[in-house]
Amino acid sequence: MRIVIAGGHGQIALRLERLLSARGDEVAGIIRRAEQGDDLRAAGAEPVLCDLETASVEEVAAHLQGADAAVFAAGAGPGSGVDRKETVDKGAAILFADAAERAGVRRHVVVSSMGADPAHPGDDIFDAYLRAKGEADAYVRRTGLDWTILRPGSLIDDAGTGLVRLEASTGRGMIPRDDVAAILAELVDTPATTGLTLEAVSGSTPISVAVKSVAGN
Repeated sequence: MRIVIAGGHGQIALRLERLLSARGDEVAGIIRRAEQGDDLRAAGAEPVLCDLETASVEEVAAHLQGADAAVFAAGAGPGSGVDRKETVDKGAAILFADAAERAGVRRHVVVSSMGADPAHPGDDIFDAYLRAKGEADAYVRRTGLDWTILRPGSLIDDAGTGLVRLEASTGRGMIPRDDVAAILAELVDTPATTGLTLEAVSGSTPISVAVKSVAGN
């Protein structure tokens, strides 16, 4: 498979790129800064320079031509303000979905956030983030894409265990970024999860079994 990842230099994306390239997939990661390219090449991915805050749908669609799947893993990051929650967490997610449709890439996996909700109340930056992610998710659901939305719990840098709880609603919990990347790798390969919004936290079920279970297998 050829898989294009938005936010290719993110902590989850770099882990995902290593997993996908190790299993023989062709992986490209969209990055904003050329100096990030070496990290992607080290992970086995092709760096693609494109700023999703300023690019057109046509420009992004050109980078998606010939892909079998697209993964949106971009984020403005914890140090960003409300404006970039709108331009990255919402705007770039919508742009990437539109570009995938334009390029004919049906399989579309989105990294969202537990608690994402267009109607989330509050004036803090994190409240704005949850609204932006919720609005982006709602937009993706209205597309004709074969989408799956993953909403992990609190992300930690502990080594992955390979054991998770993956359900429509898990309740709050933590999960290593390693395990989120491994779930994404399985989801990309499991189109039977199309139309599902899934929450993920650490648990007791092997990732491949958990994905097969939510896919109805």
